[in-house]
Amino acid sequence: MDDAIFQEFKGTGNMELVLSRELADRRIWPAIDISRSGTRREEKILGEETLNSVIQLRRALVSMNPTEAMTELVRKLEMFSTNAEFLERVRSVL
Repeated sequence: MDDAIFQEFKGTGNMELVLSRELADRRIWPAIDISRSGTRREEKILGEETLNSVIQLRRALVSMNPTEAMTELVRKLEMFSTNAEFLERVRSVL
């Protein structure tokens, strides 16, 4: 019964954030399972260029296990002073 109620509420949300115990146990923050988390209507809140970059980035990260994906994402993000610079680089590389 609780699962049925959870699934009903889950369908009404705009965003799903899935935390990873494995990442938290390894002290990798944020402990977010990237491949299972996301926003339902990204096209409504992101510009076309940004949305395309995010889609490319997710496609690259989904092929990795959650620990590798978050570790790599954090490592790459630390190389840039803004998210916009990072996404610009994603567009040029992917």
